[in-house]
Formats: sequence, structure tokens, C-alpha cells
Amino acid sequence: MTATPASPSSDKRVLLAAPRGYCAGVDRAVIAVEKALEQYGSPIYVRHEIVHNKYVVQTLEKKGAIFVDETAEVPEGSIVMFSAHGVAPTVHQEAAERRLATIDATCPLVTKVHKEAVRFAGEDYDILLIGHEGHEEVIGTSGEAPDHITLVDGPEDVENVTVRDESKVVWLSQTTLSVDETMETVDKLKEKFPKLISPPSDDICYATQNRQTAVKQMGAEADLVIVVGSKNSSNSVRLVEVALGAGAKDAHLVDFAEEIDEAWLEGVSTVGVTSGASVPEVLVEGVLEWLAGRGFEDVEIVKAAEESITFSLPKELRRDLRAEAAALSEKR
Repeated sequence: MTATPASPSSDKRVLLAAPRGYCAGVDRAVIAVEKALEQYGSPIYVRHEIVHNKYVVQTLEKKGAIFVDETAEVPEGSIVMFSAHGVAPTVHQEAAERRLATIDATCPLVTKVHKEAVRFAGEDYDILLIGHEGHEEVIGTSGEAPDHITLVDGPEDVENVTVRDESKVVWLSQTTLSVDETMETVDKLKEKFPKLISPPSDDICYATQNRQTAVKQMGAEADLVIVVGSKNSSNSVRLVEVALGAGAKDAHLVDFAEEIDEAWLEGVSTVGVTSGASVPEVLVEGVLEWLAGRGFEDVEIVKAAEESITFSLPKELRRDLRAEAAALSEKR
């Protein structure tokens, strides 16, 4: 659906966030699975969801991707791809032990955080990793330096943090967090550890920040904000929180338009719409069509930033991985 400027006399309008949807890392990861299937044929095994979006996973499964929870589920001599969230070094080791050919689709911005963790651990710093316990990205980053990393799961967790040497402490973060909550956590950590140092550059990815900024801009004007995204998508969940924090009267997360409850529209004249960084635009178009069918035909773009970042595909897609997998399988 093409957005047009909202009519000044319209009682019902949609504020459509820009940017929204796919970030460069997600786009790279999804294309990597599609290219691998084209190049090597199915099956291509993917450890964990390639990105946290139900529709994307279902679409890739139909094309021949097989998603598994653990490396041990992948048959020896097969090709396995690691998701955009990254994995710990132990996972690479497990893949080697099972004679698997691997494709690493880790987002380069997550890889940056991994490298920071390795560097600071090598300098014997205590690393305070701000993130959500159990999230794949946090597990992968923690695995780079498990003896040096302490997870800090939000501002309320700060009082439980202890370090070996208060003069050698650094904070890093999961890339998909709320910017405001992260900085609140950092401020509390700095109160406790005045010599705490920051990473060389911001860990929260540009796309997460831009999507949150757009939601903040429209939140105060919106009676309702609909965020398209899956419940296990950290950055999508954060957008709901940011919308409410910015003044939206109500906000909900949906995977598909049919999940919208018409009761949410009662008394609503302005609906904000955005989507998480792992959401294809077709799902947003479905929501806009659903809203248009209920009188919300005027769409106004709320633009927070221009995005032009792209990432090259994983280097492994330039090799004959089927031949490599066969060769590895023969080494018994």
C-alpha cells in the first residue's frame, strides 16, 4: 500500500513509522538462507530461528530450510547455518566435531560486540553485559568470555552486581535493547562503579535506535500503536514499551493483521504502525489494508532517519560447501 499525506479533515488516520522492518543484518541473514538453498539445494539446516519472525521462518521452511534447536540434531556431513543472533565458540566446536560445513549468518554488528568481549577479556576486564537472560544473542556473546562476563538484566539487577576490580570494568550490551532503559542501567552502574568504561562505539544497533526514535515521534499523537513483530523478537517487544513510554494510550504486538482486535479501535482516531527489524514489509501492508477496511485510509509517514547500510553475504556462500561437507563426512 502506498502511503499518502493525511487529509487535514480526516477523523481517522494512520501514522506510519519510517524506518521500520528489515535491518541490514536481518536482510543479509534471510537472503543467505535463500541463496544457500539455491546454491546447494535442500536441506539447509539452521541452528535456531534465522531471525525472530514467525512468517519468515515458515516461509523458509517451505523452501527447504530445517530449523533445529541444537547442533546435535544436524546429521553429520550436512550444511548448517548459524542465525543472525550469533553463537558461542563452543557451537563452532560442536559443528566441527560433527563434521558439518557451516555458514555463519551472524549480524556484523553482533560480531562487533563479540570482538569487544574477547578484547576486554584479554585485557582482564570484568565485562558487564546488559541484556535479557536466555536471549540467543546474550548466550552467544557470553560464550566468548564466560569467566569475565556478568549479565545485567535491567536497572533493577544492578544492586546484585559484583566485580573483582572496580578500576577495570566495562559495559557492553545486547544490540536490540531499549536505548532509554539501557542508558538507565548504565547510569546506575556508573553510580556503583565510577570508573566503569563504555564500549568504543554504541552496541545498540542503528536500526533498533532508528525504529525506537520513529515510535517516540508518533507515540504522543497515537491513541493506539500496532507493532508488527513476533513475541520472541526483543526489538519488536521493545517498540511496544517505547510507544507506551512516549505517550501512546495503547500499544499491541501482532504477527499478522488478523490478530488485531477490533475492540482496540474503540474511540481511536489515530493509529501508529511500525514493525520490528525482522519483519518483512508484506506483513505491514496487511495491517494497513486491514485498517483501511475500517476507515483508516489516510496514511502519514513519520520519518526519523534515512538508512542506507548494507552488509555483504557470508563468505561461505562463495565456496562449494556440499563438497566440503562430503569431504568432512569421509574423515571418520
